[in-house]
Amino acid sequence: MSTLMEGDIKRWTAKRKTALVLDIIQGKTTVSEASRAYDLNPSEVEQWVNEGKRGMESALRSKPLEIKEQYECQLSDL
Repeated sequence: MSTLMEGDIKRWTAKRKTALVLDIIQGKTTVSEASRAYDLNPSEVEQWVNEGKRGMESALRSKPLEIKEQYECQLSDL
């Protein structure tokens, strides 16, 4: 896995989550493998992946959505 992931992780910062999500998206690991390796709940890791994908989609728009607008869109979808 990523070099940012070495050692015993006590706190999952945005930078560490990003590194893990990128490893999953790039096929370097799976949600199951990461969950076992870092003693994480698979649904939590899947949520990070989904949030990362939504963030990328917004970042790649010609007019990125503000955070508030992203949450409002998610709420309306639910």
